[in-house]
Amino acid sequence: MKKLFFAIIGISILASCAVKVPMTKQIKDEYNLTNENMTRVQYFVSSEIILERSSKQGTSTTTSDGTLVTSSSQVSDRIIILPRTKCVLEKVGDKGEVLIRFETGPGKSITFATRPNMEAGKYYFVADWQQGKGGKIIYGEKDEYFATATSGNAYLMVKVKKSQKNKRKDRVVKGMKV
Repeated sequence: MKKLFFAIIGISILASCAVKVPMTKQIKDEYNLTNENMTRVQYFVSSEIILERSSKQGTSTTTSDGTLVTSSSQVSDRIIILPRTKCVLEKVGDKGEVLIRFETGPGKSITFATRPNMEAGKYYFVADWQQGKGGKIIYGEKDEYFATATSGNAYLMVKVKKSQKNKRKDRVVKGMKV
């Protein structure tokens, strides 16, 4: 009897765990999510997003003995958002796209939207995709970054927890004797 009791408790604990699923319009409808209460949902990103930017500077001068000297420097900046990173919804756009924030600061949000011809689909990372460069986005204080090609596969996820309560009362009867 004790084994059965502990088995039921163990199964109910495992069954009550939340599962991460893709954020879709179907999820929005199923849980009656409005633009206002969507801000109270914890979001996650499905896969890695890498934003890169670099700037080069160079100068050419001559030394006192007439030697030409060229100096150059390159500064690279990478922002890496790991899979399953927590994020929050900043706002919902006019076309149904969502601006998601991973860190504080002005302009530090990324847009996710459903893809054309996939109305009931997932909310994917949005950028201005250019051949050979990746996806161009503005992140932060009007800083231009390029997302890697694999970043385009990233989509939003939410935790879904199904709760079901069952009440059961068991008793064992001993029987009767004549």
